[in-house]
Amino acid sequence: MEIITGVERRRRWRDEDKLRIVAEAQAPGAVFAEVARRHEVSRGQLWHWRRLARVGELRPAPMPAVFLPLETVPEAGAGVLPCDAVGGAVGDPQARDRTAAPARIEVRLPTGACVVIDGAAEPALVTVALTALR
Repeated sequence: MEIITGVERRRRWRDEDKLRIVAEAQAPGAVFAEVARRHEVSRGQLWHWRRLARVGELRPAPMPAVFLPLETVPEAGAGVLPCDAVGGAVGDPQARDRTAAPARIEVRLPTGACVVIDGAAEPALVTVALTALR
């Protein structure tokens, strides 16, 4: 039995914990009431969390942005093919080079996908693009 003291009388559950408990309750062979009892939450509360997860109101928190390892490579003329040479970017490379901004990022993913970002880009846009290719 858990005794909650002080002014605050309710437990605060993180969304990740709620989703983990809901997934445990929905696992094949799981007994809903036993899962609720084991986590000391009422069956009604667990049903409510299940409904919220089903309609999309209960979702895991977005992953925080993290820095990835960076490897610098020699210029494309020194034996490294630019992304457009391996099928990543579309269009006439010479025309794009004339209009390209001085800053350029080329990212090759282990899957073989390639992302080319010319000029300044919002970090959120880069994150969305790389997440979509993952």
